[in-house]
Amino acid sequence: MARVLGINAVFHDPAAALVVDGETVAAAEEERFSRRKHGKTPVAFSTWELPEQAIRWCLKTAGLEPADLDAVAYSYDPGLCRPVGHDITTDNWEGLRTLYAQRAPLFLKTVLDGWEGDFRWVPHHLAHASSATFASGFDQCSAIVLDGRGERGSYLAGRFDQGRFAVLHVQDLPSSLGLVYEELTAHLGFRRSSDEYKVMAMASYAEPSFLEDFRRLVRADGAGGFCVDPIDFSRFAPALPPDGAWGPEHAALASTVQARLEEVLIELATWLQAQTGDRDLVLAGGVALNCVANSRLWREGPFSRVWVQPAAGDSGTALGAAMQVAHELGDHVAPMRTAALGRGFADDELAATLSTAGVEFTRPDDIADAVAGVLADNGVVAWFQGRSEFGPRALGHRSLLADPRHPGNLEKLNDIKGREQFRPVAPMVLAPRAGEIFCDGPIPSPFMLFTHNVREEWKDRIPAVVHVDGTARIQTVDPVEEPLVARMLSSFEALTGVPVVVNTSLNTAGRPMVDDPRDALECFGSSPVDALAIGPFLLTRNRVAVA
Repeated sequence: MARVLGINAVFHDPAAALVVDGETVAAAEEERFSRRKHGKTPVAFSTWELPEQAIRWCLKTAGLEPADLDAVAYSYDPGLCRPVGHDITTDNWEGLRTLYAQRAPLFLKTVLDGWEGDFRWVPHHLAHASSATFASGFDQCSAIVLDGRGERGSYLAGRFDQGRFAVLHVQDLPSSLGLVYEELTAHLGFRRSSDEYKVMAMASYAEPSFLEDFRRLVRADGAGGFCVDPIDFSRFAPALPPDGAWGPEHAALASTVQARLEEVLIELATWLQAQTGDRDLVLAGGVALNCVANSRLWREGPFSRVWVQPAAGDSGTALGAAMQVAHELGDHVAPMRTAALGRGFADDELAATLSTAGVEFTRPDDIADAVAGVLADNGVVAWFQGRSEFGPRALGHRSLLADPRHPGNLEKLNDIKGREQFRPVAPMVLAPRAGEIFCDGPIPSPFMLFTHNVREEWKDRIPAVVHVDGTARIQTVDPVEEPLVARMLSSFEALTGVPVVVNTSLNTAGRPMVDDPRDALECFGSSPVDALAIGPFLLTRNRVAVA
């Protein structure tokens, strides 16, 4: 029975997670406390940022002191970065990263009150893999980890069996599918290691015109790995400055790289399944947040089931490192039943915050019914309920909600959030009703990590959530797992006949997702949002009438 703190603090997405006796007790990204998205400053990576606030919160949540910890797990192994005897001080940026990781135990003493206990480096890609294998609940499965880089590699494939992970293939740098996508993100004027999802959205606006070129540049090797040749993206479309106006050639380039990523992913999965014979696959690493690629793999790949870690990016390695070390210490590691692993606030805490802020609020008989009424009247609602989500997806705890029946709500929400208008918003749907409305994707899909086609008869009924290619990135809502959200959806259906509500993250451009009540009030006060549902309490603008 062990108490293990997991930490990610290399390069970006600093986070902490706590696993106690095999159960995940808490997990949070530092950005939710620091308000620096992805752990970055406006001009550079905050590479050296320790998740100090996230660590302290995790311990407080469990009622633990640093001395109570049995182990601390760090999701990066500096010993794997360069050959033995190599002088890392000659490596500039990579050398600094490695030195930082080597000194992590010393830095942690300042956060953990001088703690000196069992400290373990967990290889980055193993931490990713553990975050998916243990969390999935599968006793046996194949695993793929794809990201930009981790120590000396960019890809890991293996097999998980009863808690043991066997590595079947590692792809060494410099070949990296994640870095290809990251470089394209920068070429299109977006922020690398941050805005890759914008490229995925842009890809839907064109055909993959340069696919044959990229099939030569990015190739699976037939032996479980791949090769990436140097790519000059300017051959296909000129580089864009930040906020630059993109044209058809940029969309075609995005579409091409997206399509080639999907093709190579299917080839890698096909090779892996031939080695393992498994029916189940789990995915982690930043590339696993590409829900379009995940969906094509689900449809065309060799595996019957595909499970994706909700915090598939580097923040999730904090959880994976903790799970891996908990297993090593003899615990049975329990599956991850929910992504709601972050901060939550009691009703009296929320009431005190609202009273201190001097805002007018009411306590409706049922907040779910009240919000459904505002939505049915075409209002936009900031929804702050329960514990915050671990990972980048808003899953009904820190969300902006709207009526999907009005096509103008896509533009309205993108304006509220300060986002590009080519980006879609997502639907949440009652799980028992999802198959009537969406198809060609896994159902249930509770973590919003796959895209589905919208059935023809529903496209005109929920136009705000239908992307230009006819798809939607759905979140299915189980009434048992998410009773409050399900009750709101049921009430909205009773008013409108539609069991679907628009759900996008509760934040504005460049800001992390809202996490605490002060964040919620700030967002509500500075954005043209019609109502804020915070716990059982409701704040409204003057124009909104609530029965």
